[in-house]
Amino acid sequence: MKIAIVVNSAWAAYNFRNNLAQFLEQAGHKITFFIPNDGDYSKRLKKEFTCVYYFINAKSLNPGVDFKTFLDLLIGFKNVHPDVVLNFTIKPNIYSTLAAKVYAIPVINNITGLGTVFIKESLITFLVKGLYKFCMSHATLVFFQNSHDLSYFVQNKLITEKKCKLLPGSGVDTHRFKPSENIYKADKFIFLLIARLLKDKGIYEFIDAIRFIKANYIKQSVEFQLLGEVGVNNQTAIGIEEVNSWVNEGLVNYLGVTDKVEEIIIHCDCIVLPSYREGMPRTILEGFAMAKPAIVTDVPGCKDIVDHEVNGLICKAQSSEDLAEKMILMIDMQEGARVKMGQSGRKKVENLFDEKTVLNSYLNEINKIESYEKDI
Repeated sequence: MKIAIVVNSAWAAYNFRNNLAQFLEQAGHKITFFIPNDGDYSKRLKKEFTCVYYFINAKSLNPGVDFKTFLDLLIGFKNVHPDVVLNFTIKPNIYSTLAAKVYAIPVINNITGLGTVFIKESLITFLVKGLYKFCMSHATLVFFQNSHDLSYFVQNKLITEKKCKLLPGSGVDTHRFKPSENIYKADKFIFLLIARLLKDKGIYEFIDAIRFIKANYIKQSVEFQLLGEVGVNNQTAIGIEEVNSWVNEGLVNYLGVTDKVEEIIIHCDCIVLPSYREGMPRTILEGFAMAKPAIVTDVPGCKDIVDHEVNGLICKAQSSEDLAEKMILMIDMQEGARVKMGQSGRKKVENLFDEKTVLNSYLNEINKIESYEKDI
């Protein structure tokens, strides 16, 4: 079958959907990525797969701007003639589904998280709900990454339950992300936060917690690291100037972005994600796969994978004070207890979140569509 994978950024397609595309091609299908042209990751993807560039502005709330997204996808689908379309994130889920409907192409959507627009409800939330309700009725299947998001959609009558299935996030490549004892350990405790630098990821709570710890904790040397893109196309994006001010203040070490995140994770002692809401946080799963304990907030997505005092600690959402308290608890914990937490995280990933589960789920659903089309 000809399969279109629609993603809202070439970086995300390259880092998060590449394995899915390779797996489906190995199963005999032909993949075409629909991505915006960023001049870098789009070129990398084009070396392996057919790519169609389309316009998308994830930050825009202008219907005229979004119509350009719909039009590009409409033209792209007409030229490519995909047999099935796989969508990821809000705008592709909406506008790609609408474009596919015009040609009666089966669609599998993935709700990777509800995003900024659902964290604080507003008129925009109401409008997005309406679009979702209309579009989801035309999807063949919708994958959700946690039960809270699935329940939210069903309870708000945005989708019928029979069209929903749960996935264990995007899964983790447990061969790439694995524990290692043969690493250099600095004589300090390292906290690592990996995320796009957005307010909704709890970046400000992380910074305030660091200020508290630096002012009140003197038992051990501690380093705080930030890894992720700044100034992204999002309403709550944090700019590089503010990040540089934190670096100059001596609060954090900003590591930029990387395609080899495992090389950063391996040197940290604990992963932190004080997010306001998640689908299924990949960074925590990757940290668990490498046997690192985690500190997360008590919100959907995060609390679905972190078991308090088993593989990590859970703090109150949007509370820098409670985050600082949990971070100090992690530092003061005996090393054997932290190691045990990390091992529990690795075991949970192996049992429930292995990438093979996700890849096979997609293949099974695509095979059902293929069988149905052959019967017709």
